[in-house]
Amino acid sequence: MRADSSRIVREDARQNRQRILDAAREVLTRSGHDVPMATIARRAGVGVATLYRHFPNRQALLTEVFDRQFTECVSVVDEALADPDPWRAFRIAVERLGAMHAVGHRLTSAFAAALPGALDLDARRREAEWKLAELVRRAKATGRLRADFRVEDLVLLLKAVSGVATSTTEAAAGSRRLVAYLLESFEAGSDRPLPPPVRFAGYPGP
Repeated sequence: MRADSSRIVREDARQNRQRILDAAREVLTRSGHDVPMATIARRAGVGVATLYRHFPNRQALLTEVFDRQFTECVSVVDEALADPDPWRAFRIAVERLGAMHAVGHRLTSAFAAALPGALDLDARRREAEWKLAELVRRAKATGRLRADFRVEDLVLLLKAVSGVATSTTEAAAGSRRLVAYLLESFEAGSDRPLPPPVRFAGYPGP
C-alpha cells in the first residue's frame, strides 16, 4: 500500500508540474512576463504553494518554459534536415517556425527582457545556428534558394512575423500570408542585389 501511495503522490506531482508549465506558457505568451505567479497558479488549478514547490522563483519557471520552446524550435529544424528534399524541407521549416513564433514571440521577448543570461544558450544557440546554416546550404545546393540568402534572414523573418501577430487570429492568418510572400522572395531567379544582412545581437532563439 505504501508503494502504491508513493506512486500516486509522484504522479500527482508530475501532473501538477506539467499543468503549471502549460499554464505558464499560455499566460506568458498572451500577456508577457509581468503576470503574477498567483495568476499562473490559478490558471493551472493549483495553489501558489504548490507552484513554488516545483519552481522556487519566477526565473526557474520562465527558464524551463522557454527551454521547452527552444527545444521545440530546434526539433523543427531536425525534422527538416531528415527530409530528402532540401527545398521542401526549407520551406516547411520556415513555415513551421513562423507559425510557432507568431504565437510564441511574447514568450521569447519576455524571457529576453526579464531573464538576461538566466539560461546558458551559447552552446545550444551555436548548434541551432549550425543546423539552420546546413538547412540553408542544402536548399541553395538545389538551385531553388537564392545564393545571397543568409541564416540571419530567418531571424529577420521571425521579427517580421512578430510585427503582425497582434492577436491569436491575426497571428495565424497574418503570419502565414507574410511567410508565404517572403518564401516567394527567397526563391532564386531575381538578379537584384540585397542590402547587407543584419545580425540581431542577443536574439535568444532560432
